[in-house]
Amino acid sequence: MATIEVVGLGPGGEASLPVGTEQALRSGRPVYVRTYVHPVMEQLLSRGLQAVSFDDLYERGERFEDVYDEMARRLLDAAAREGDIVYAVPGHPLMAEQSVQNLLQRAPEAGIDVRIGPGQSFLDSVCSVLHIDPVEGLHILDGTRLDASALHPLLHTLIVQVFNRAVASDVKLTLMEVFPDDADVVVVRAAGVPGLERVERVPLFELDRMDWIDHLTTVYVPPVEDGQVLAGQPWYVADLVRRLREPDGCPWDRQQTHESLRPYVLEEAYEVAQAIDEGDSDHLAEELGDLWLQVLLHAQIASEAGEFTLRDVHAALASKILRRHPHVFGDVHVDSAAAAEASWRAAKAAERMDAADAGWTSVLADVKWAQPAFEVSLALQERAARVGFDWADVAGVTDKLAEEVEEFRQALRRQVAADGNVSDDASELPAGTASWTASRLDRAGQHEVEDELGDLLFTIVNLARWTGVDVERALQRSNRKFFRRFTEMEKFFQRNGQDLNQVSGAELETYWNQIKVEEKTIGDLE
Repeated sequence: MATIEVVGLGPGGEASLPVGTEQALRSGRPVYVRTYVHPVMEQLLSRGLQAVSFDDLYERGERFEDVYDEMARRLLDAAAREGDIVYAVPGHPLMAEQSVQNLLQRAPEAGIDVRIGPGQSFLDSVCSVLHIDPVEGLHILDGTRLDASALHPLLHTLIVQVFNRAVASDVKLTLMEVFPDDADVVVVRAAGVPGLERVERVPLFELDRMDWIDHLTTVYVPPVEDGQVLAGQPWYVADLVRRLREPDGCPWDRQQTHESLRPYVLEEAYEVAQAIDEGDSDHLAEELGDLWLQVLLHAQIASEAGEFTLRDVHAALASKILRRHPHVFGDVHVDSAAAAEASWRAAKAAERMDAADAGWTSVLADVKWAQPAFEVSLALQERAARVGFDWADVAGVTDKLAEEVEEFRQALRRQVAADGNVSDDASELPAGTASWTASRLDRAGQHEVEDELGDLLFTIVNLARWTGVDVERALQRSNRKFFRRFTEMEKFFQRNGQDLNQVSGAELETYWNQIKVEEKTIGDLE
C-alpha cells in the first residue's frame, strides 16, 4: 500500500522547521507542497529541494473548497502512480489544513495510507506575540467560511486563512454582525518570522484597508465585556435568566413555577400575534424576546428540578425539525409548498402511529391541545360528531346550556353557603353576596366552581358550532364592543367634569344603556 507522509513546515523561518520534516523532505521520495509561498520554502528550494506545488490551483480555482478538493485528488493520484510520497504544508499538518482533512477522508477508499508527520503550528507564535494564554478560552475560525453564529465574544478569537484583502473584507462584514464597527482587532502577519513579522491593532472597519495582508495573516479579536455585544448572545441571555432565579436574584422570578407562568406564556404568544397583525417589525422583535423569556424561565425551572435543561429543549426541537422535514434533510423530493406540507403531515402522522397503542388509535388522537381552549373544545366536538356522538338538533344544545347555567349557579350557591353568607336551603344567591370572591374558596370549592363553569363554556362552544359562529371572533367582537362603549362612557363623564370613580352605579348603567340604544338606532338607519 502506497503511503503519503504529511509534514509541517512550521510557522516560517528555518529555526522553526522541525528536524523530522527536513529529514522527510530529503528522503528521496517525491515531494509535493501546498504552496511555494512560505518563508522557509525559498531557503529549501535554494538548497536543491525538488518539489511540486499546487499554487496553480489558487490562481485558477474560484472557491477554496474546490481548490482543496483538487489537491487531495492530485495527491491520491500521485501516490497511486509513484508510490510513497511526501506532502508538506505550512505550520502543522492538522492545524487549519483542509487539504489534509480531505486527504484523510478519501484515502481509505483509494487504498492509500496517510501518515501525519512532525510540524509546528503557527498558533504557538501567534499566542506568544499576542501574550494570550489559550487556557482562558481560545476560539479558532476559518476566515474563508466565517459565520456570525460561530462567534463567541467572551473568548479569545483567532481567525486564520485570511489570505488577502478580499477575504479580510468578508471577515470584516461578518464580524460587524456581532461587534461594533469600531471594535479593536489585531492583525498579525508572519508571527515569529524574523524580518517578516508585523502586528497592528486597528478598528474593525479598517480591516480590509491594510495592503500588507497575505497568506501568513491571522486576525485576532479580543474578548469583550460590552453589554450591547453580549446581549445579542443567546447563552448570555440564558445566563441572565439563571441569575434571576438564584438565592439573591429577583424575588418574583424565584417564586415562579411552570403553573404560575402558564398565563404569561399565552399572554406573550398573543402579543406576538398582535405585533404580526400590526406589521411593526421592531415591536415584533421585542415581543418575540418576551416570549423567549418564558421559554428560558421554564427551562431554568426544569433544570433546577432535574427535569430537563435548555440544551434538551434545543435538542428536542432540532430532532423534530429533522424528523418532520425529510424533504429537506432526507431523500424525499418535493416541488411545491403544498407537497412540502403533505410531507410534513405524513412525517407527523408516522410519529402518532409510533406513539399509539398497537392496533388502536382514538378518533381524538389528532386534536392539537396546544391552542386556545375554545379551539380545543371545537376540535373535540367535531371529532366526536363524526362518529355520531352529537345532539339531534340545536334545541338540544340550548337546553343543555340552560342546564349548565343552573348547575353553575347551584355550585356557586353551595360555596357561598359554606362561607356563611347564605343558608344551605336557600334556592337563590342573595343580593348580599356581591362582595364574595372566588379567592375565598378552599381548594375543593375552587375545583367545583371551575368544573361547572368549564362545562358551561364547553356547551357555549357547542352552541357556536351548531350555529356556525366562530367563537374566537365572536368574543373579540364583544371585547371591541365593550371597549368602544366603555371608553365612550368615560369621555362623556370627563366632558362633564366628573370622575368616573365618583359616578354612581345607577348613572353608569343608565348611560351605558343609552349608548346601546344609540348604536342600535345608527345600525338600523344604516
